[in-house]
Amino acid sequence: MSTIAAISTPVYQGGLAVIRMSGENALPIADSIFVGKTMPSEMAGYTCGYGKIVREGRTLDDVILTVFRAPHSYTGEDTVEISCHGGVYLAREVLKLIIEHGAEPAPAGEFTKRAFLSGKLSLTQAEGVLDIISANGERELVSARAMRDGNLSKNIHSVAEEMTRISGNLAAWSDYPDEDIPDADTSHLDSDLSNIINRLEHILNSYDKGKILRQGIDTAIVGRPNVGKSTLMNQLLGYKRSIVTENAGTTRDVIEESVRVGDFVLKLSDTAGIRNTTDPVECIGVDLATQRLENAELVLAVFDSSEEFTETDREILEKIKNKPHIVLLNKSDLPEKLDKEYFLDENILSVSANSGSGLEKLPEMIAELFKLGGSSDNAEIYINERQRSQVSKAVGFVKQALAEYRSGITLDAVTVYMDEALNALLELTGERATEAVVNNLFERFCVGK
Repeated sequence: MSTIAAISTPVYQGGLAVIRMSGENALPIADSIFVGKTMPSEMAGYTCGYGKIVREGRTLDDVILTVFRAPHSYTGEDTVEISCHGGVYLAREVLKLIIEHGAEPAPAGEFTKRAFLSGKLSLTQAEGVLDIISANGERELVSARAMRDGNLSKNIHSVAEEMTRISGNLAAWSDYPDEDIPDADTSHLDSDLSNIINRLEHILNSYDKGKILRQGIDTAIVGRPNVGKSTLMNQLLGYKRSIVTENAGTTRDVIEESVRVGDFVLKLSDTAGIRNTTDPVECIGVDLATQRLENAELVLAVFDSSEEFTETDREILEKIKNKPHIVLLNKSDLPEKLDKEYFLDENILSVSANSGSGLEKLPEMIAELFKLGGSSDNAEIYINERQRSQVSKAVGFVKQALAEYRSGITLDAVTVYMDEALNALLELTGERATEAVVNNLFERFCVGK
């Protein structure tokens, strides 16, 4: 394969920039541009050398050059990494010099793609690398590390081995009916297939949780006028985004912003106060608020604890009862008049949107509401859309195999469905993935990784 090169650090001014080169000519190219005590081709793997990058006798920069020798490198090929000062122009000049000496610019994700093609990573482990790069919180990072370490691959391989054992027993009997082969033992087939379905569905269950962590939660802040919705919005954002006045009905449109709350990104919508009104403009705002409430994945329902419970409050509670929601009893810094008996079955948090008091408990309540346990090294792996699709296909085929068996259909049909399920899982890990699938995945990586 050709020798590739790219800047692997962000192309901005900084302390350091790293230029990575991989391929059979990586060491000869490094020899031609590096002047140091030891030539790169003479250096052992996992060693560094100090020297200068030189073009036509002129020093571009003094650098640290690191050598990784095949097959004990990230890509499985000879790899060289050059750490220079982090000037944008300088890093590009070093890369340009490397290309002038025979390397090719690396496409997006090419280094990790080569790691996959050389057997250093499975396809799911490669996706774990991408998840590590894009992780925005501790839970995402822990899950991504577990994916990169091969935890999902191991689980899938374990299921695939069980499916192969079952298919092998059935195939030996069905493919050679005239041979003196004992009838297939199907006494445990029902329970074996059911167990496989349960194991795969357990993996599927992590998808929605992972989607929440990766994409954020559509969150509507609702309540009647002047309960502190806009103040809450501003407090969560850390700056004034929504207009706050003492006049009811100030917020008439939907104001949208995203904010990180603990490990979660909330895509917030500050809505108009819900109430009966004859103002035509405010009516539109109330309708929009109701629509956002209905479409939200999470509702932060704000009530004024310094005032008595109202009929409008009752209507809001009725509207949110079938939605994931958290009740925020606002204005905890004022004398309490609201009877908490109305909220006995609710997830309640007493807060002061003005000072932020009590809001520190919000991430914990969100995690509990969406059944996202605390992060640990054994945390759940959150699968992505491609992985979900393949596991879902496998589950569907195994369910069909089980249905055929229970209906008394010939075992040949069971074998066919099991083979299809196995193909879906092997495409997931990359062992039978098409070139198009592989290329599509690695195009999502940044250049230099």
